[in-house]
Amino acid sequence: MLRTLPELSPLDPLDAALQQAALRTGRFVTAHSRGLTAVLVVGMVGFAATAFGIAPMAPDAADLPQRTVREAVTPDALEPQLEALAAHGLSLYRSEVTRSGDTVDSLLRRLSIVDASAAAFLRNDPAARALFTGRTGKQVQARTDARGRLEELVARYAPDDSALFDTHFTRLTVRRHGDALQATSELARLQPQMRLGSGTIRQSLFAATDEARIPDTVASQVAEIFSADIDFHRELRRGDTFSVVYEALTADGEPVRWNQGAGRVLAAEFVNDGSVHTAVWFEDRGAGGKGAYYDMNGQNKRRSFLASPLEFSRVTSGFAMRLHPILGTWRQHNGIDYGAPTGTPVRSVGDGVVEFAGRQGGYGNVVKVRHSNDRTTVYAHLSRIDVRNGARIEQGQRIGAVGATGWATGPHLHFEFMVRGAHVNPIAVAQSSETAVVSAAAMPAFRRWSGGVRAQLDAAQTAAQRGDYAE
Repeated sequence: MLRTLPELSPLDPLDAALQQAALRTGRFVTAHSRGLTAVLVVGMVGFAATAFGIAPMAPDAADLPQRTVREAVTPDALEPQLEALAAHGLSLYRSEVTRSGDTVDSLLRRLSIVDASAAAFLRNDPAARALFTGRTGKQVQARTDARGRLEELVARYAPDDSALFDTHFTRLTVRRHGDALQATSELARLQPQMRLGSGTIRQSLFAATDEARIPDTVASQVAEIFSADIDFHRELRRGDTFSVVYEALTADGEPVRWNQGAGRVLAAEFVNDGSVHTAVWFEDRGAGGKGAYYDMNGQNKRRSFLASPLEFSRVTSGFAMRLHPILGTWRQHNGIDYGAPTGTPVRSVGDGVVEFAGRQGGYGNVVKVRHSNDRTTVYAHLSRIDVRNGARIEQGQRIGAVGATGWATGPHLHFEFMVRGAHVNPIAVAQSSETAVVSAAAMPAFRRWSGGVRAQLDAAQTAAQRGDYAE
């Protein structure tokens, strides 16, 4: 049934023509509704395909009508603003490190503290006076008001007991309570934070770690970890690279200075002459929970024997024929000589029992250690001996110190390795000695842990390549 359309109201000729056209269109749509549906569908598809050609015909935004709106804004009066600012408390923070010869006045001057009462308190209070006694290098942070009046001073430094250097720090706090100052001192635990580092060898390992701002204690650990894989005295190459994940020790979040702020190396990778060596610290509960370094396959990096009885030194004479420095004749040198200052700690390269500790002819002060499978090590020219005959010792345990006793032209360590009474090259023995693996029960945990530190080592390498690595 057709619907009746409303009558047209009188309009001008153009509007009347448009309304007549609209009436005719409405009647046509009503009569041909099904056919128009199909036509509209096809038309919409065509419109979607050609709309991009029509878009440029839209009016330019610059041609659209614009309207400017103006509104008066009245700012607050200046006086109330100044009063509110004056009522707002202002605290200033400054940090310093105590120096040799520091006095109360010199330290407060560097901290921009202008407070006679604080100066008098630091001079007279027994706990506060510790700030100016003992070792220098105490890390000091002060908080003052806008006039330089001391509100709080916190100093963090090494504990008096050197045995606690790697685990604790002393926190001295001077705090204002009303018009009075009060000082307290306490022992607190250092907290580890994980850090990344990466570098390239150009001259030496320590030069590369210095350039990468990695503590020397970390460099020493890296050399120790890979000592069975790399002879750092002879095999280091220009262009070798390394990455390391290690713990940084912090006091209330601030890196400590007295022990270089470094804890244990958690993971490391060293690329030496194209060969990749990786190590991960892991505590194997299946092996009694004792921690050790393993490669990514779970092989223990710790072999039965260390490559060197010194942590880090230089080889002055190898296992080969040489001109004897005293006798002046060519002889087979049945050991390795390590040049090092007198007093440098000497350690046992493996578990064993002290067979002899005393003085013996040209060896001077010497220690002989008997190991399993009829193997013996000899440490000669020692300045001191720290073990006794028959004592059972562990790998890495200190047995004496470098010296120049016996037939020695200068301070060094003469080191020998014998298997069933025959001299062998100590480095070759260390590199071929037996190792252990992660227990089967702990292997899933090892896989998870090693995968995480592997990602961190990769991140350290990537950051170093971009040049945006920061401590």
